[in-house]
Amino acid sequence: MADVDRTKQHLVVYDKSGSKKFEGKVEENSVAITGLTAGTVVADGDYQVAWSDGVQESTKVDVPGFTTLTPAPTDATEVTSTATSDGANVSAK
Repeated sequence: MADVDRTKQHLVVYDKSGSKKFEGKVEENSVAITGLTAGTVVADGDYQVAWSDGVQESTKVDVPGFTTLTPAPTDATEVTSTATSDGANVSAK
């Protein structure tokens, strides 16, 4: 299949009820889905995406499912150590 000229198009994301939720920028081949809670599980088809030229849109296609990342715990602070006879006790906040 030949490459399609997307220089005047952008991606549009809809939720499963058909409401427009997010729009990408013209000439970019990606769009961000944001505002979800860490660890959210999104099923196949919970979102759909289509190309738009600002007037017409392509057929909506299901977005594959994903799970949002859970951030790592914050770094330890106020770390202290107290020597013991065979090592140390370490504490932190």
